[in-house]
Amino acid sequence: MHRPCTFGIEEEYLLLDLASSRLLTSPSRRVARRCREVAGEYFAEEMFRSQIEVASPVFSNLHDARGFFQDMRKRLAASLAEEGVGLYCAASHPDAPWLRQKARASAHYRQVFDDYQHVARRSLLNGLHVHVGVPPGCDRMQLINRLLYWLPLLLVLSTSSPLWAGQVTGYKSYRRVICAEWPHMGLPEALPDWGAYERYRALLQRTGALAEDGDFWWAIRPSRRFPTVELRICDACPELEDALCLAGLFRHLVELSLPTHPDVPALSRELRWITQENYWRAMRHGRCGEFIGIHAQQPVTALAWLGQLQAQFAPDTVDAERSYRHARSILEQGTSADRQLATREHALANGANPAQAGQAVVRQVVAAGLAFS
Repeated sequence: MHRPCTFGIEEEYLLLDLASSRLLTSPSRRVARRCREVAGEYFAEEMFRSQIEVASPVFSNLHDARGFFQDMRKRLAASLAEEGVGLYCAASHPDAPWLRQKARASAHYRQVFDDYQHVARRSLLNGLHVHVGVPPGCDRMQLINRLLYWLPLLLVLSTSSPLWAGQVTGYKSYRRVICAEWPHMGLPEALPDWGAYERYRALLQRTGALAEDGDFWWAIRPSRRFPTVELRICDACPELEDALCLAGLFRHLVELSLPTHPDVPALSRELRWITQENYWRAMRHGRCGEFIGIHAQQPVTALAWLGQLQAQFAPDTVDAERSYRHARSILEQGTSADRQLATREHALANGANPAQAGQAVVRQVVAAGLAFS
């Protein structure tokens, strides 16, 4: 029996005016102070003044993670509500005027906005990041290569950004479309091991493409701060149970892909091509897409693809069983992206104009962020 891996979760939130459903452009000092006081040591600044992050402590089970984020979301929402402010937990806001947003004033973020210009200014987006700890001596690039094929399925489960600038984008994860505008933010390079990773990193630093303290923003990466692999492909999840499901699945995949499980194959060149194709289909179609399965390259639905994942990585803990069960429920009932689109269509069908329909979506997302089971 393997030793369970510890994990941590990072959630990003946008701050909005509850009365108008509009994002704040420059939150007051009182609002900023409330965020810091409630989140305490788990508070982190993000690129925009209207955005915050909560970075969790280290967990050993989903029960503790659930308790932490339920408490954190409730207390943040209650404190901010006294200022008329709410937490928006989806990956994109339906109609936020991104050009009006104010960048964070720190030296780090000033440099980011100076380097990347409109690409940075457009990135008014929330993601879900999951760190999973690995044993000493584990080659994290080899581990990432074993995990990579399944990442688009995790994106499917998280999709929550179908709307942008008042428009239906046609993508279930428009966040990942915008992410593609950045360097080093897609799928990781085809690096066979840790030595190749270090040589690649040194090359970019030597040629000025990466700062000495710079980092890659890949969809999955080896963390520089912690002995973890970090999942970054997922949209932020308004429904907390969806976020916990993704954390549970990713942790389970890492545990069963460690060197103690040599039966898990590394990613072949052909499978990497398939992964890239599935990644695009996941962004575009979400759970309604047709994907290339892992066996004989046959087409599969998202639900059948999840079945293939479960067959290869059979659940061996209560957390893993619950994560698979909830993932199946997501694929059967819909993701946040599906619910946002349905809310918008329902509002339009009942006489709302597009702006009012966007407000209905915002209210639905904000309520979902506090609807704990």
